[in-house]
Amino acid sequence: MNDYQKTELYSIHKNLNAKLVPFSGFWMPLQYSSIVKEHHHVRSSCGLFDVSHMGEFIVHGKNSEKFIQKITTNDVSKLSPGKVQYSAFCNHNGGIIDDLLVYNLGSHYMLVVNASNIEKNFKWLKSNLIEDVSLVDKSNQTSLLALQGPSSQEFLRKLYSDISKLKYYETLLPDSEKVVVSRTGYSGELGFEIYAPNSKIVQIWNELLSVSSNIQPVGLGCRDSLRLEMGYCLYGNELNEETNTVEAGLSWITKYDTDFIGSKFIKDNISKRLIAISTEERAIPRSGYKLFSMQEKEIGIITSGGMSPSLKKGIALAYIDKEFKNETEFKVGIREKFFIFNKTKLPFYKEGTYLK
Repeated sequence: MNDYQKTELYSIHKNLNAKLVPFSGFWMPLQYSSIVKEHHHVRSSCGLFDVSHMGEFIVHGKNSEKFIQKITTNDVSKLSPGKVQYSAFCNHNGGIIDDLLVYNLGSHYMLVVNASNIEKNFKWLKSNLIEDVSLVDKSNQTSLLALQGPSSQEFLRKLYSDISKLKYYETLLPDSEKVVVSRTGYSGELGFEIYAPNSKIVQIWNELLSVSSNIQPVGLGCRDSLRLEMGYCLYGNELNEETNTVEAGLSWITKYDTDFIGSKFIKDNISKRLIAISTEERAIPRSGYKLFSMQEKEIGIITSGGMSPSLKKGIALAYIDKEFKNETEFKVGIREKFFIFNKTKLPFYKEGTYLK
Protein backbone atom coordinates (compact mmCIF):
# COMPACT_ATOMS: atom_id res chain seq x y z
CA MET A 1 0.00 0.00 0.00
CA ASN A 2 3.04 2.27 -0.08
CA ASP A 3 2.80 3.36 -3.72
CA TYR A 4 -0.19 5.63 -3.10
CA GLN A 5 -0.66 8.71 -0.96
CA LYS A 6 -3.06 8.72 1.97
CA THR A 7 -5.35 11.55 3.00
CA GLU A 8 -5.34 12.78 6.60
CA LEU A 9 -8.53 10.75 7.13
CA TYR A 10 -7.10 7.43 5.91
CA SER A 11 -7.07 5.74 9.34
CA ILE A 12 -10.63 6.93 10.00
CA HIS A 13 -11.79 5.36 6.71
CA LYS A 14 -10.05 2.11 7.68
CA ASN A 15 -11.74 2.11 11.10
CA LEU A 16 -15.10 2.62 9.37
CA ASN A 17 -14.38 -0.47 7.21
CA ALA A 18 -14.45 1.57 4.02
CA LYS A 19 -13.50 -0.22 0.83
CA LEU A 20 -10.30 1.64 -0.10
CA VAL A 21 -9.18 1.73 -3.73
CA PRO A 22 -6.34 3.44 -5.60
CA PHE A 23 -7.63 6.59 -7.30
CA SER A 24 -5.50 9.34 -8.87
CA GLY A 25 -2.48 8.34 -6.81
CA PHE A 26 -4.33 8.10 -3.47
CA TRP A 27 -5.99 5.42 -1.40
CA MET A 28 -9.59 6.66 -1.40
CA PRO A 29 -12.85 5.31 0.06
CA LEU A 30 -15.00 3.84 -2.71
CA GLN A 31 -17.83 2.97 -0.32
CA TYR A 32 -18.61 2.37 3.35
CA SER A 33 -21.85 0.40 2.95
CA SER A 34 -23.19 0.07 -0.59
CA ILE A 35 -22.81 2.59 -3.41
CA VAL A 36 -26.57 2.58 -4.08
CA LYS A 37 -27.45 3.12 -0.39
CA GLU A 38 -24.96 5.97 -0.14
CA HIS A 39 -26.29 7.48 -3.38
CA HIS A 40 -29.87 7.51 -2.04
CA HIS A 41 -28.69 8.94 1.29
CA VAL A 42 -27.09 11.95 -0.45
CA ARG A 43 -30.23 12.49 -2.55
CA SER A 44 -32.53 12.30 0.50
CA SER A 45 -30.47 13.57 3.44
CA CYS A 46 -26.73 14.30 3.70
CA GLY A 47 -23.45 12.57 2.85
CA LEU A 48 -19.90 13.48 3.86
CA PHE A 49 -17.13 12.91 1.30
CA ASP A 50 -13.38 13.02 1.78
CA VAL A 51 -12.13 14.55 -1.47
CA SER A 52 -8.74 15.65 -0.17
CA HIS A 53 -7.05 14.18 -3.23
CA MET A 54 -8.07 17.28 -5.21
CA GLY A 55 -5.41 19.91 -5.93
CA GLU A 56 -5.31 23.53 -4.76
CA PHE A 57 -3.11 26.25 -6.26
CA ILE A 58 -2.88 29.74 -4.74
CA VAL A 59 -2.40 32.70 -7.10
CA HIS A 60 -1.17 36.01 -5.61
CA GLY A 61 0.04 39.30 -7.06
CA LYS A 62 -1.22 42.39 -8.84
CA ASN A 63 -1.45 40.63 -12.23
CA SER A 64 -3.33 37.60 -10.88
CA GLU A 65 -6.55 38.36 -12.72
CA LYS A 66 -4.71 38.98 -16.00
CA PHE A 67 -2.86 35.66 -15.60
CA ILE A 68 -6.00 33.64 -14.83
CA GLN A 69 -7.81 35.32 -17.73
CA LYS A 70 -5.04 34.12 -20.04
CA ILE A 71 -5.03 30.49 -18.86
CA THR A 72 -8.74 29.80 -18.26
CA THR A 73 -11.70 29.70 -20.64
CA ASN A 74 -14.24 31.60 -18.53
CA ASP A 75 -14.28 35.36 -17.86
CA VAL A 76 -12.54 35.84 -14.52
CA SER A 77 -13.08 39.63 -14.66
CA LYS A 78 -16.70 38.89 -13.69
CA LEU A 79 -15.58 37.01 -10.55
CA SER A 80 -15.93 39.28 -7.51
CA PRO A 81 -14.57 38.37 -4.04
CA GLY A 82 -16.63 35.60 -2.46
CA LYS A 83 -17.60 34.09 -5.82
CA VAL A 84 -16.61 30.80 -7.47
CA GLN A 85 -16.41 30.04 -11.19
CA TYR A 86 -16.30 26.80 -13.17
CA SER A 87 -13.66 26.94 -15.90
CA ALA A 88 -11.06 24.99 -17.89
CA PHE A 89 -7.42 25.14 -18.94
CA CYS A 90 -6.81 24.57 -22.67
CA ASN A 91 -3.63 23.76 -24.55
CA HIS A 92 -2.52 25.77 -27.59
CA ASN A 93 -4.75 23.63 -29.83
CA GLY A 94 -7.84 24.19 -27.67
CA GLY A 95 -7.76 20.72 -26.07
CA ILE A 96 -8.81 20.52 -22.41
CA ILE A 97 -5.84 20.19 -20.03
CA ASP A 98 -8.23 20.13 -17.04
CA ASP A 99 -11.48 21.53 -15.71
CA LEU A 100 -11.33 23.47 -12.46
CA LEU A 101 -12.95 25.84 -10.00
CA VAL A 102 -11.62 29.39 -9.62
CA TYR A 103 -12.20 31.01 -6.20
CA ASN A 104 -11.84 34.75 -5.65
CA LEU A 105 -10.87 34.87 -1.98
CA GLY A 106 -10.32 38.63 -1.81
CA SER A 107 -6.57 38.81 -1.22
CA HIS A 108 -5.83 35.97 -3.65
CA TYR A 109 -7.32 33.36 -5.96
CA MET A 110 -7.53 29.62 -5.39
CA LEU A 111 -7.62 27.19 -8.34
CA VAL A 112 -9.05 23.76 -7.52
CA VAL A 113 -7.94 21.08 -9.98
CA ASN A 114 -8.35 17.35 -10.49
CA ALA A 115 -6.04 15.07 -8.52
CA SER A 116 -4.83 13.18 -11.59
CA ASN A 117 -3.66 16.43 -13.21
CA ILE A 118 -1.98 18.31 -10.34
CA GLU A 119 1.60 17.92 -11.58
CA LYS A 120 0.71 18.47 -15.26
CA ASN A 121 -1.36 21.56 -14.43
CA PHE A 122 1.28 23.14 -12.21
CA LYS A 123 3.96 22.75 -14.89
CA TRP A 124 1.61 24.25 -17.48
CA LEU A 125 0.77 27.24 -15.29
CA LYS A 126 4.44 27.79 -14.43
CA SER A 127 5.34 27.80 -18.13
CA ASN A 128 2.73 30.53 -18.75
CA LEU A 129 3.40 32.66 -15.67
CA ILE A 130 3.57 36.44 -16.18
CA GLU A 131 5.22 39.24 -14.19
CA ASP A 132 3.94 40.12 -10.72
CA VAL A 133 2.18 36.80 -10.17
CA SER A 134 3.16 34.15 -7.64
CA LEU A 135 1.86 30.60 -7.94
CA VAL A 136 2.00 28.13 -5.03
CA ASP A 137 0.90 24.49 -5.00
CA LYS A 138 -0.88 23.95 -1.66
CA SER A 139 -2.31 20.53 -2.58
CA ASN A 140 -0.22 18.59 -0.05
CA GLN A 141 -1.07 20.98 2.78
CA THR A 142 -4.81 21.25 2.08
CA SER A 143 -7.64 18.81 2.80
CA LEU A 144 -11.16 18.98 1.37
CA LEU A 145 -14.51 17.68 2.58
CA ALA A 146 -17.77 17.80 0.62
CA LEU A 147 -21.03 17.83 2.58
CA GLN A 148 -23.80 17.15 0.06
CA GLY A 149 -27.55 16.65 0.29
CA PRO A 150 -30.80 18.54 0.96
CA SER A 151 -30.09 18.62 4.72
CA SER A 152 -26.50 19.86 4.36
CA GLN A 153 -27.20 23.53 5.06
CA GLU A 154 -29.28 22.81 8.15
CA PHE A 155 -26.45 20.69 9.61
CA LEU A 156 -23.44 22.75 8.53
CA ARG A 157 -25.01 25.95 9.87
CA LYS A 158 -24.36 24.59 13.37
CA LEU A 159 -20.61 24.87 12.73
CA TYR A 160 -20.52 27.78 10.25
CA SER A 161 -23.56 30.02 10.76
CA ASP A 162 -22.60 32.38 7.91
CA ILE A 163 -23.24 29.76 5.21
CA SER A 164 -26.98 30.57 5.33
CA LYS A 165 -26.35 33.62 3.14
CA LEU A 166 -24.42 31.76 0.45
CA LYS A 167 -25.98 31.26 -2.96
CA TYR A 168 -24.86 28.56 -5.41
CA TYR A 169 -21.18 29.13 -6.37
CA GLU A 170 -20.50 31.59 -3.56
CA THR A 171 -17.90 31.17 -0.85
CA LEU A 172 -17.04 32.48 2.60
CA LEU A 173 -13.63 34.13 2.69
CA PRO A 174 -10.92 32.28 4.68
CA ASP A 175 -11.48 32.44 8.44
CA SER A 176 -8.79 32.91 11.09
CA GLU A 177 -7.89 29.21 10.82
CA LYS A 178 -7.62 29.43 6.99
CA VAL A 179 -10.79 27.39 6.51
CA VAL A 180 -12.80 28.14 3.34
CA VAL A 181 -16.44 27.03 3.03
CA SER A 182 -18.19 27.31 -0.34
CA ARG A 183 -21.62 26.39 -1.67
CA THR A 184 -20.36 24.07 -4.38
CA GLY A 185 -20.40 20.36 -5.16
CA TYR A 186 -20.56 17.55 -7.68
CA SER A 187 -23.82 15.87 -6.66
CA GLY A 188 -26.66 18.03 -7.98
CA GLU A 189 -27.90 18.54 -4.42
CA LEU A 190 -27.63 21.47 -2.03
CA GLY A 191 -24.10 21.13 -0.77
CA PHE A 192 -20.93 22.68 0.54
CA GLU A 193 -17.20 22.11 0.26
CA ILE A 194 -14.82 22.76 3.15
CA TYR A 195 -11.13 23.44 2.49
CA ALA A 196 -8.86 23.37 5.52
CA PRO A 197 -5.22 22.91 6.50
CA ASN A 198 -4.42 19.21 6.98
CA SER A 199 -4.02 19.76 10.72
CA LYS A 200 -7.68 20.84 11.05
CA ILE A 201 -9.50 18.30 8.90
CA VAL A 202 -9.90 15.39 11.34
CA GLN A 203 -11.45 17.76 13.88
CA ILE A 204 -13.87 19.17 11.27
CA TRP A 205 -14.81 15.64 10.08
CA ASN A 206 -15.55 14.55 13.66
CA GLU A 207 -17.49 17.73 14.45
CA LEU A 208 -19.67 17.23 11.37
CA LEU A 209 -20.45 13.61 12.20
CA SER A 210 -21.37 14.62 15.76
CA VAL A 211 -23.93 17.20 14.51
CA SER A 212 -26.39 14.52 13.37
CA SER A 213 -26.54 10.78 12.81
CA ASN A 214 -28.09 11.67 9.42
CA ILE A 215 -24.68 12.86 8.22
CA GLN A 216 -23.13 9.67 6.90
CA PRO A 217 -19.69 9.11 5.36
CA VAL A 218 -20.04 8.28 1.66
CA GLY A 219 -17.47 7.26 -0.94
CA LEU A 220 -16.30 8.02 -4.45
CA GLY A 221 -18.57 5.31 -5.88
CA CYS A 222 -21.71 7.32 -5.27
CA ARG A 223 -19.90 10.55 -6.12
CA ASP A 224 -19.61 9.13 -9.63
CA SER A 225 -23.22 7.91 -9.88
CA LEU A 226 -24.50 11.25 -8.53
CA ARG A 227 -22.48 13.29 -11.04
CA LEU A 228 -23.55 11.01 -13.90
CA GLU A 229 -27.24 11.55 -13.08
CA MET A 230 -26.57 15.29 -13.44
CA GLY A 231 -24.54 14.89 -16.64
CA TYR A 232 -21.45 16.50 -15.10
CA CYS A 233 -18.22 15.86 -17.01
CA LEU A 234 -15.34 13.85 -15.53
CA TYR A 235 -11.76 14.42 -16.61
CA GLY A 236 -10.40 11.33 -18.33
CA ASN A 237 -13.90 10.31 -19.45
CA GLU A 238 -15.63 13.26 -21.13
CA LEU A 239 -12.66 15.64 -20.95
CA ASN A 240 -9.14 15.23 -22.33
CA GLU A 241 -6.57 17.05 -24.44
CA GLU A 242 -8.09 15.75 -27.69
CA THR A 243 -11.46 17.33 -26.83
CA ASN A 244 -12.40 21.02 -26.62
CA THR A 245 -14.95 22.74 -24.40
CA VAL A 246 -17.56 23.21 -27.13
CA GLU A 247 -17.46 19.52 -28.06
CA ALA A 248 -17.88 18.71 -24.34
CA GLY A 249 -21.03 20.84 -24.05
CA LEU A 250 -19.19 23.56 -22.13
CA SER A 251 -19.80 26.49 -24.49
CA TRP A 252 -21.17 28.39 -21.49
CA ILE A 253 -17.68 28.57 -19.93
CA THR A 254 -15.98 29.38 -23.27
CA LYS A 255 -15.53 33.17 -23.55
CA TYR A 256 -13.67 33.75 -26.81
CA ASP A 257 -13.34 37.51 -26.30
CA THR A 258 -10.99 36.99 -23.33
CA ASP A 259 -8.41 35.58 -25.78
CA PHE A 260 -7.46 32.66 -23.52
CA ILE A 261 -4.80 30.18 -24.62
CA GLY A 262 -6.29 27.90 -27.29
CA SER A 263 -9.33 30.10 -27.95
CA LYS A 264 -8.53 30.64 -31.64
CA PHE A 265 -8.53 26.91 -32.39
CA ILE A 266 -11.84 25.84 -30.87
CA LYS A 267 -14.52 27.18 -33.25
CA ASP A 268 -13.06 25.53 -36.35
CA ASN A 269 -12.21 22.22 -34.72
CA ILE A 270 -15.56 20.73 -33.73
CA SER A 271 -15.64 17.08 -34.82
CA LYS A 272 -17.96 15.56 -32.20
CA ARG A 273 -20.62 16.45 -29.65
CA LEU A 274 -21.34 15.18 -26.16
CA ILE A 275 -24.89 13.85 -25.81
CA ALA A 276 -26.95 12.24 -23.07
CA ILE A 277 -28.77 8.97 -23.75
CA SER A 278 -30.97 6.62 -21.74
CA THR A 279 -32.83 3.37 -22.30
CA GLU A 280 -36.05 1.75 -21.12
CA GLU A 281 -34.58 -1.67 -21.91
CA ARG A 282 -32.83 -3.89 -19.39
CA ALA A 283 -29.33 -2.78 -20.34
CA ILE A 284 -26.44 -1.15 -18.50
CA PRO A 285 -24.25 1.05 -20.72
CA ARG A 286 -20.56 1.30 -19.81
CA SER A 287 -17.64 3.51 -20.78
CA GLY A 288 -16.12 2.28 -24.03
CA TYR A 289 -19.30 0.78 -25.49
CA LYS A 290 -19.89 1.84 -29.09
CA LEU A 291 -22.81 3.90 -30.33
CA PHE A 292 -24.48 3.07 -33.65
CA SER A 293 -27.09 4.76 -35.84
CA MET A 294 -30.39 2.93 -36.33
CA GLN A 295 -28.86 1.73 -39.61
CA GLU A 296 -26.07 0.18 -37.51
CA LYS A 297 -23.31 2.53 -38.63
CA GLU A 298 -20.77 3.18 -35.87
CA ILE A 299 -21.05 6.88 -34.97
CA GLY A 300 -19.82 7.33 -31.41
CA ILE A 301 -18.64 5.99 -28.08
CA ILE A 302 -19.92 6.04 -24.50
CA THR A 303 -17.65 7.93 -22.08
CA SER A 304 -19.58 7.36 -18.82
CA GLY A 305 -22.52 5.08 -18.17
CA GLY A 306 -24.32 2.94 -15.66
CA MET A 307 -27.59 2.13 -13.97
CA SER A 308 -29.09 5.25 -12.43
CA PRO A 309 -29.97 4.46 -8.78
CA SER A 310 -32.56 7.28 -8.74
CA LEU A 311 -34.20 6.58 -12.11
CA LYS A 312 -33.62 2.80 -12.16
CA LYS A 313 -32.63 2.76 -15.81
CA GLY A 314 -29.49 2.80 -17.93
CA ILE A 315 -28.05 6.27 -18.59
CA ALA A 316 -24.91 7.42 -20.36
CA LEU A 317 -22.88 10.30 -21.74
CA ALA A 318 -21.45 9.69 -25.21
CA TYR A 319 -19.52 11.43 -27.94
CA ILE A 320 -21.15 11.31 -31.34
CA ASP A 321 -19.76 12.35 -34.74
CA LYS A 322 -21.01 15.90 -35.34
CA GLU A 323 -22.94 15.05 -38.53
CA PHE A 324 -25.20 12.80 -36.44
CA LYS A 325 -25.78 15.32 -33.63
CA ASN A 326 -29.47 15.74 -34.51
CA GLU A 327 -30.24 12.02 -34.32
CA THR A 328 -32.52 11.10 -31.42
CA GLU A 329 -32.44 7.30 -31.43
CA PHE A 330 -29.41 5.02 -31.30
CA LYS A 331 -28.29 1.46 -30.87
CA VAL A 332 -25.67 0.52 -28.30
CA GLY A 333 -23.72 -2.69 -28.64
CA ILE A 334 -23.72 -4.56 -25.31
CA ARG A 335 -22.46 -8.16 -25.17
CA GLU A 336 -22.93 -8.75 -28.91
CA LYS A 337 -26.50 -7.47 -28.85
CA PHE A 338 -28.03 -4.11 -29.77
CA PHE A 339 -30.17 -2.11 -27.32
CA ILE A 340 -32.19 1.01 -28.20
CA PHE A 341 -31.21 4.28 -26.49
CA ASN A 342 -32.85 7.69 -26.85
CA LYS A 343 -31.30 11.12 -26.67
CA THR A 344 -32.20 12.82 -23.39
CA LYS A 345 -32.02 16.36 -22.04
CA LEU A 346 -29.70 16.90 -19.10
CA PRO A 347 -29.82 16.55 -16.22
CA PHE A 348 -31.09 12.96 -16.21
CA TYR A 349 -32.16 13.50 -12.58
CA LYS A 350 -34.31 16.63 -12.38
CA GLU A 351 -35.16 16.78 -8.67
CA GLY A 352 -31.76 18.05 -7.44
CA THR A 353 -31.77 20.71 -4.72
CA TYR A 354 -28.50 22.46 -5.64
CA LEU A 355 -30.17 25.77 -6.58
CA LYS A 356 -32.57 25.92 -3.61
